[in-house]
Amino acid sequence: MLKSLSIKNYALIESIEIQFESGLNIITGETGAGKSIIIDALSLILGERASADEIRKGAEKAVVEGILAVAGNKMVLQLLHEHELDASCGVASDELILRREVSAKGQSRCFVNDTPVALNVLKSMGDALVDLHGQHEHQSLLRSETHIGMLDDFGGLHGLVAEYRTSYDTLTGLFAEYESLKARERQLKERRDLYEFQMKEIDEVNPTLDEEIRLNEELRILENAEKLFEATSQLHQMLYEGETAVYDALVRARNQLQDLAEIDKQFEDMRNECQSAAAIVGEITKFVQSYNSKIEFNPERLEEIRERLGALSMLKKKYGGTLDAVIEHRASIGKEFAIAENFDGELKKLESRIGSLRKTCSESAQRLSAKRQELVPRVNRLVAAELTKLGIPNGKFEVRVENTIIPAPKNGQNARLTGIVGQARLTGIRQNGMGGQARLTGIVGQAERVYVAAGREGYVATATGIDNVEFFLSTNTGEDVKPLAKVASGGEVSRVMLALKSILAK
Repeated sequence: MLKSLSIKNYALIESIEIQFESGLNIITGETGAGKSIIIDALSLILGERASADEIRKGAEKAVVEGILAVAGNKMVLQLLHEHELDASCGVASDELILRREVSAKGQSRCFVNDTPVALNVLKSMGDALVDLHGQHEHQSLLRSETHIGMLDDFGGLHGLVAEYRTSYDTLTGLFAEYESLKARERQLKERRDLYEFQMKEIDEVNPTLDEEIRLNEELRILENAEKLFEATSQLHQMLYEGETAVYDALVRARNQLQDLAEIDKQFEDMRNECQSAAAIVGEITKFVQSYNSKIEFNPERLEEIRERLGALSMLKKKYGGTLDAVIEHRASIGKEFAIAENFDGELKKLESRIGSLRKTCSESAQRLSAKRQELVPRVNRLVAAELTKLGIPNGKFEVRVENTIIPAPKNGQNARLTGIVGQARLTGIRQNGMGGQARLTGIVGQAERVYVAAGREGYVATATGIDNVEFFLSTNTGEDVKPLAKVASGGEVSRVMLALKSILAK
């Protein structure tokens, strides 16, 4: 229970501290007195969104702190353990301190027992400790899709719900993967001839990385073979064979420097430099002579290279602009083509996984459904007792847990099923007479519906299981129960909500 609430600089409140006693506590006041502000402040420490607009004008930050008794609340103790929070920081050992600070810049900080925590942790604590019931909240009872969550809350079925949801989410994920693969199969079948033509066209040329660079270098040499031959011949004459050859001049200069060095050692370094220069010219001469002797005049090879570069240029224009893009495109369509060749194998693998998981999902759903069915008599009895206390002595409350069973199709493999279930159009593909690979899809309250097998029949399953849960009510003796939305007045619905909240709290 909430023991105290401290509010500072929130909305119109400068500072207030409220102490609560066990039992019913009532805060009264005229319209506009600030009762709603207190509730809004309380919602902050329960993890609701905060805004800088809520800070009192002129203040730097708003602070809301609540002390709650948590003795015996296993969910809270579990949350404290999961998030490694100290459970002994409260005013007493069985108390918990929740605090929220909101700065004028819109920054929000959350604390549990004076330890900073993430907002989702604070919200988890709040959900486990406090239930806020607004003046219009009873209207949610008129929407039957909310009833299943209330039944699960009463039975503490969150573990079973989570177990089922895990298998359901995985199953729907596999269905999406299966359908994506089928769509790709259709697309690839349509493009198969195109891919086959493109692969053949690229393979006939068979381009390789850096080939274009090498070919262009060779082309440049062959196109300039005559110029290269003449230039290297002239260079050889200049360096070695001509009357004024550089090599001969350097040899003569070296000999002169040798004679001078014998007289004055200062010429020794210059003699050595000249000797090195002659050696370098000799190496250059050898390279030029060797290069000149290997020059080919090969018109056939020149034409071959030009044709090859033309073929590569054509591929580049069609498949990406560069040779790398051509090679990458070939690898990509080759992979797609290989998948197309093995679609049956890939689909069978997925079908096997789907079949196995469908069984797991079905078993989990049926366990959850059985537990819900077990809860029904107890909930009916407890709510009826609470309604008597609330002024509906002849009230009869009834929870109905039903599921939609689909018989196995008789029209063979790949029969497409369509139908209307719960006002949602369901479509799906069934693989065989045992219901293998059936999928029923449709949107009902944003929940996707799928088929889960159970022998020769199957259930329509959503994210909450295979059950449709709805509350029925009769307020007068002798009247048949009817859906809550069709039979109850606003006051009666409010009392049903209060009755449900009462038994949930217990």
